[in-house]
Amino acid sequence: MKEYKTQVVVIAAGPAGLSAAVQAAEDGAEVIVCEKAAAVGGAANMGMGPLGIGTKYQKQQMIDISVEKAFHMFMEYTHYNVDARLIKKYFEQSADTIEWLEDMGVEFEGAFRYFPKSEATWHIVKTDTGIGPRAASFMNKALYAKAQELGVTFLLETPVKKIIMEDGKVAGVLATDKNGEEITIKCKAAIIATGGAGSNKELIKEETGFTHGKDLFSFAIPGLMGEGLRMAWEAGADKLPVRIEMAASIEGTDELPGSVANVFGQPNLLVNKHGKRVMNEDYMQNVTYLANVVSHQKDKVCFSIVDSSIVKYYVRNGVDNVSLVRTNPDVSDFYEGIELAQDNGNPAFYIADTVEQLAERMGIHPDALVDTVDEYNDYCEGVDEEFFKEKKYLRPLSKGPFYAAQVRAGGYGTVGGIRINENCEACDKDFEPVPGLYAAGADSCNIYDDSYMFLLPGNSMGYAVNTGRIAGMSAAEYVEE
Repeated sequence: MKEYKTQVVVIAAGPAGLSAAVQAAEDGAEVIVCEKAAAVGGAANMGMGPLGIGTKYQKQQMIDISVEKAFHMFMEYTHYNVDARLIKKYFEQSADTIEWLEDMGVEFEGAFRYFPKSEATWHIVKTDTGIGPRAASFMNKALYAKAQELGVTFLLETPVKKIIMEDGKVAGVLATDKNGEEITIKCKAAIIATGGAGSNKELIKEETGFTHGKDLFSFAIPGLMGEGLRMAWEAGADKLPVRIEMAASIEGTDELPGSVANVFGQPNLLVNKHGKRVMNEDYMQNVTYLANVVSHQKDKVCFSIVDSSIVKYYVRNGVDNVSLVRTNPDVSDFYEGIELAQDNGNPAFYIADTVEQLAERMGIHPDALVDTVDEYNDYCEGVDEEFFKEKKYLRPLSKGPFYAAQVRAGGYGTVGGIRINENCEACDKDFEPVPGLYAAGADSCNIYDDSYMFLLPGNSMGYAVNTGRIAGMSAAEYVEE
């Protein structure tokens, strides 16, 4: 059995783990990082950038957002069901973290909203290809390079299996290298940053009640199985609820042109399986709100409905709302996308010449949907008396063919499970720190309670990077003492 010795072991090399490794090394600690994949970055390689509050970009862009404003927004949003000290520390540090990343060579496009009703807190990493997915991989590369410059040792394809405890304190970790040989790393502190359990269907079902692939269509990043959660609980950390970082999606659009999801994501008629409206559709742009609505309906599904005149308007003029992920209002290839969905036998989309036929194909009683459409069309001539949607979004459905798409709960994986304090120390059932044990990123992310705080975009990656830094600082201080 191979044996290593260091002061701090970081378990996994996503944005939380990389940030923890760099910060701990900057603070003078000897660090080894164990990553079970062959490359660093984890799920964040698909992301775009972290949250920042009170940054120089926001000041330059005359964006009115402060730590105080964001803190009050966050605490009121979660009804104070979260750790106020951790939120405050995270937000206060976030602007410094943007500059910390810049010192490593990371560049940013600026501060952006995700969707119109959100705040401009998302700091998109600059790439050589413009704004888009995978931008954060440039940030991860910079963190990796900085860690190596600081002397951090990386053991890739080396999954950690167990945290070794002696006299109630962290004493090391047990891992397996890429040849299948067991290795022991003696250490004084371990930082868990394994990214949650987004690919563990059994754990998701057990913890949340959702069945992945049936009523939940979240990202299932390969390898995110929740080992860090299990190791923390076995080491004495208190178990908290594991939740889905919820964000609804138009089902079945992965292989279709983006225009299809863009059209069905607009604030038009949204109904459940009873043919009834369920919300002010303007708030569909916040896909966390939309996911919450969907998850409370029969069979956890809703349907977005448009008619030919609405589609024609969008094709001619562009869609009403764009987001930073779907920035292009042009949906001129919508018809091609729908035809492709039909050719592939995609069960998530419906087309019919009449509302009655559409209802039958969706499994809704025709009379119920006809009544809803008639009532909705009346609102379009006046005001929305049911859910008070703005007049500019009230477009009647009167001309066939009619199109509908299933809307399902989705998300970015799991969050939470390990109790921590504001110093990212893993805590036991008595709220006392487990000596030498720390957690950062998704494994420790208990800050949203039941709903992801999408009004402050960049929160997921922002939390990962900042808690990674906090855990790195705390672990370095602990081993020094």
